[in-house]
Amino acid sequence: MGPGAHVALSFRASVDDPARFRRSRNVGAHFGLTPRRYSSGEIDLAGRISKMGDRHTRHMLYVVAQITLRRDQGFWSSMKAWAMKIAKSRGLAKARVALARRIAVTLHKMWLTGEPFRWQKTALANV
Repeated sequence: MGPGAHVALSFRASVDDPARFRRSRNVGAHFGLTPRRYSSGEIDLAGRISKMGDRHTRHMLYVVAQITLRRDQGFWSSMKAWAMKIAKSRGLAKARVALARRIAVTLHKMWLTGEPFRWQKTALANV
């Protein structure tokens, strides 16, 4: 059912002050959930994740992403559908990391705005 108390507390302790990130998308790089780059002259390679930042929080986010993708029952969300599309085209391991990064970005944005997480987009009322 998404990030629980352990993940939320770990995330909150690691970020400490949400205002230190200008954009929410920078949080993924803070936890090392972005590809490591090697570029030299003509070569430009994207490797595995950079593993920078807090190891425990990165692990917790990865576990939440893994549980979200592996769960057969429960809620189907737009985030899970997005990650399943990535898993189909690029593989499950990359989809887990991408979903972990997206969860971190979403948690940061929720913290800034104070808005609760909604699994599914609310349906517009027929007026």
